[in-house]
Amino acid sequence: MPLRIGLGHDTHRTAAGGPLILGGIHIDCDFHLVGHSDADVLLHAITDALLSAAGLPDIGELFPDQAAENRGRDSGEMLRLAWEKVRKIGWNLVNLDCVVLAQRPKLSPHKTEIRRRIADLLQISPEQIGLKGKTGESVGEIGRGETLQSIVVALLERP
Repeated sequence: MPLRIGLGHDTHRTAAGGPLILGGIHIDCDFHLVGHSDADVLLHAITDALLSAAGLPDIGELFPDQAAENRGRDSGEMLRLAWEKVRKIGWNLVNLDCVVLAQRPKLSPHKTEIRRRIADLLQISPEQIGLKGKTGESVGEIGRGETLQSIVVALLERP
């Protein structure tokens, strides 16, 4: 059974005023992420990991940030469209391993809801999604709360 691994990464800066959109859910917070779309750093990294594993163009090529139709676009919609392309060429998802690097908010209270939302978007089981939160230990841009990052590994199989 052929297997492929893809790595996705994304970073967005923070700005005052919430809510924070992360993993397809709205989190009550005093900041949000800045980007051309809704700036969901986790869904962007998942999208890139899936596209990478399938050997397809990255999220920036499929949804350019210069395109007006992508302004404020729902990252869940982008993930669904990218996943359709991956599935169309015959790949199934084995699992995702996701890391969110953020000083705050704490990810633990939101993990179940985020995993359920991602599973719903991809039509998979939440058990196929690993999700961890890591702080910046008050060091660097993450530790100062200036940015959030996400790193995702996707494992695909072709039956």
